[in-house]
Amino acid sequence: MQITRRRFLAGAAGALLLGQLPLGCTADTSGLPTPPSHAPELRAQEGSVQLTPPEYPETPVWGYGGSVPGPQIRVPQGQRVSRLFVNDLPQPSTVHWHGVRLVNAMDGVPELTQTVVPPGKSFLYEFDAPDAGTFWYHPHDRAWEQMARGLYGALIVEEPEPPFVDHDEVLLLDDWYLTAEADFHPSFGAAHDWAHAGRLGNWLTINGEGNWTRTTRQHERWRLRLVNTSNARVLPLEVKGLAGWLVALDGQPLSFLQQLSHLQLAPAQRADLIVDVVAQEGEEATLSLLQEDRGILFGTFAVNGVGRADRLPEPEPLPANPVPPLGDLEAARSASLLMEGGAMGGMQQAMLDGRNLKWQQLLNRNKFWAMNGVANVPDDPLLNAAVGETIRIRIINDTVWPHAMHLHGHHFRRVTAEGTHGPLRDTLLLEREESAEIAFVADNPGDWLLHCHMLEHSDGGMKTWLRVA
Repeated sequence: MQITRRRFLAGAAGALLLGQLPLGCTADTSGLPTPPSHAPELRAQEGSVQLTPPEYPETPVWGYGGSVPGPQIRVPQGQRVSRLFVNDLPQPSTVHWHGVRLVNAMDGVPELTQTVVPPGKSFLYEFDAPDAGTFWYHPHDRAWEQMARGLYGALIVEEPEPPFVDHDEVLLLDDWYLTAEADFHPSFGAAHDWAHAGRLGNWLTINGEGNWTRTTRQHERWRLRLVNTSNARVLPLEVKGLAGWLVALDGQPLSFLQQLSHLQLAPAQRADLIVDVVAQEGEEATLSLLQEDRGILFGTFAVNGVGRADRLPEPEPLPANPVPPLGDLEAARSASLLMEGGAMGGMQQAMLDGRNLKWQQLLNRNKFWAMNGVANVPDDPLLNAAVGETIRIRIINDTVWPHAMHLHGHHFRRVTAEGTHGPLRDTLLLEREESAEIAFVADNPGDWLLHCHMLEHSDGGMKTWLRVA
C-alpha cells in the first residue's frame, strides 16, 4: 500500500508516519588570515525551506548557503577541491568530506584533525579528489543536531569518460522529525533516541523536496546517485518502473554490474544506479521506502512520451579507482572492536575520561555506548599501522541495535569466513548481534576516526580511532 505524502503531521506533536521512528592551507580560527581569492565560499547559515506541502509553513533549517541540500560540488577526478568554510551558525562546526581519501588535516574531525570553527570564523579546506564517484559533505561537530536541521550536500567526482546516460541525478534521501507546524521537533539530544535507534523522522524528502518528481520518457537512461543522509534510519528501498544495474557503492565502482532488485542503504551509505525507464507512457516509475507491509513514496518519475524504441545495451562496469589491493591477509596486522551498550544491552560499566564509570553514571553524562570498554574517543588508538600495511579489524556488535560503521580516510572490503572479499565500502551496516571482519590497506597517513554513523550513537560513545604513520 502506498502512503500518500499528505498523510502527515496529525496531532500536536505530529503523528509519526514512519514510526518513532602537502596538506593545503588552513585558516587559523583564532585569527583569520585573508582568504585566497580562488576559494569559493561554503557558508553554513540559517535559512527557510518548504520541506512539506504548501499548506504548511516553511521549515527554519540550517544549510550550506541557507538551502537544503547545500550546493552540489562537481569536479573532474584528480582535481583539487577548495572551499572556504564560513560558520554563520550559532554553534561551532566543521566540514567532513565523507568517503574521500583525502589528506588527514582536511578530514574535519574536531580535536582529531582540527579544532572546531567557532561562529563567525572560517576554515579553508583544500584537497585533491583521487577517486571518481558519489561522495558528500556534512558537519562533524554536534552532527546529530546540525545534520538533522539540514546541513549536508553532495560532492560528485566525475570519471574522465563517464558512461552514457540521458540524465545524471543526485538523490539525497532524508527523514525529518517535524511538528504539526512543520518545525523541528524539539527533542534534539533526547536520551531515548541516543539509547535506542537514534533520531527517526516522520517526513521523507529527496533533495529537500517532499514531493520530488521528475519527468522522463520511456527507455531513457538515468544515472541515479543515492545518498542516505538521515541521522539514523536504515532505508530498504524498492524501485518500480525502472530496470537496470547497481554499478557503485560508497563511491567505489563494482567490478561487475549487479542486476537491480531491492536495495538497502544504511546512514551515510551511497549507491550508484544506471537504470532504464520501463514504465509505459502515461504511467509513473517510483522509488519507495519499504516499511513492513507498505511502501512509502519517496519520489516519482512521470513518463511522458517515448525516448527511444527499445532499451539501450547493458553498460560496461565503471573504471576502478586507484585503491591499493589487499596484501596477504594471513600476515596482516589485526585488531578487534567490541561494541556494547544501548537500551537492553546489558553493559554494566565503561571507561570515560580515564575513569571507570557504572551504567547510571554513564547515563548521567549522556553516554550509552562503548567500544572495547571505552565510551567516546580513547586516548590510545585502536591500532598503530605503518603506511602500506594491510589491516584486519573484527567488529562485534554485542547490542540489540544496528550500527553503520564508518572508517575515515580509507575504503575497506568485508572478509567472509570463506576468505572472499566484498566490494569496497567506507560504511558497513552491522545488524543486531552480528559480527563482521573488514580489511584495508592503511595507505593514508594520519589519525583516522572509526565510528557509528547513527549520529546519536556516535556522540553517545561509539567512536574510536587508528593511527597510520
